[in-house]
Amino acid sequence: MTSWKNNVRNVIPYTPGEQPKKKVIKLNTNENPYPPSPLVGKAISDVSMDSLRKYPDPNCSSLISAIAKYHGFDDENIFVGVGSDDVLAMSFLTFFNSDRPIFFPDITYSFYDVWADLFRIPYETKALDEDFKIVASDYASDCGGIVIPNPNAPTGVAEPVEFFEKIISAHPECVVIIDEAYVDFGSESCIDLVRKYDNVLVVRTFSKSRSMAGSRIGYAVGSKELIKYLSDCKFSFNSYTMDTVTLAAGVASLEDDEYFKARLADVINTREWTKGQLEKLGFSFPDSKSNFIFAKHSSIPASDIFEELKKRDIYVRYFSKPERISNYLRISIGTEEEMQQLINTLKEITN
Repeated sequence: MTSWKNNVRNVIPYTPGEQPKKKVIKLNTNENPYPPSPLVGKAISDVSMDSLRKYPDPNCSSLISAIAKYHGFDDENIFVGVGSDDVLAMSFLTFFNSDRPIFFPDITYSFYDVWADLFRIPYETKALDEDFKIVASDYASDCGGIVIPNPNAPTGVAEPVEFFEKIISAHPECVVIIDEAYVDFGSESCIDLVRKYDNVLVVRTFSKSRSMAGSRIGYAVGSKELIKYLSDCKFSFNSYTMDTVTLAAGVASLEDDEYFKARLADVINTREWTKGQLEKLGFSFPDSKSNFIFAKHSSIPASDIFEELKKRDIYVRYFSKPERISNYLRISIGTEEEMQQLINTLKEITN
């Protein structure tokens, strides 16, 4: 008899960072160490219980309008989803539908190949250079689409807008996705390229810079035609993707820009201080423009440091594969106090 297993869509899933159940210094999943704006808490508390018995607005109109206003676009240029993972997955499904392979870096967000495998999209990975930088010439050939994070993850390396414009302008035949999950922490956004090119989609998230990983809000900015295709695909999949409470929280976050920028400054300042302290301890790393540092020690294996930190209830991220990054740790930026404790602990370990 033919086994039902022969017809299973079998993929290797994405592995998220560990979520410990006990109290630790958690520097392994790039969460913002500060809470969201107080306006977010007020908006959540103001949601009536009666509204929860009704379906949420399927068009997410209030949040889309708030995002459009914040960035200076029309509502029709915005698509929202349940975190940027949802937005990216729907974008893969919508736009990467040819026999030609899509391109993305070999060291990057490890969900890209998962989605490509899940949706049966052919792909080719392009190797970063020895400094973990993207090589633009590798993306010059004919393809079915391109997706590149800026800054890249897990390296934290960012490229200027001009770098991406060359790639976008060379590929009018396909969609180019710029994943800007970490762009607010010091790199230059490609969002204005949407006004110039109809084949570029910029994807962003509230999870990192807006301290709302627990609410799951992601969005895309693109030409009205791109967003229409994306919305059509989404409504063919699930009409009610965002709940009423999350919609209210997202709008409130955008209304408190002063708080948002102050917390960004806190993270950036702590990141730069941490860079200096790590260098003194024998660590090296590419220059990060994100809320994490991708570091290796001059003599102690990353796996050993990872385990020693974990014994002391400090969690960072260690990637055993691919081999090229197996001696690196990705260290999220916490509060000043958390990073001081990390440095003090690393002094003990390295000595």
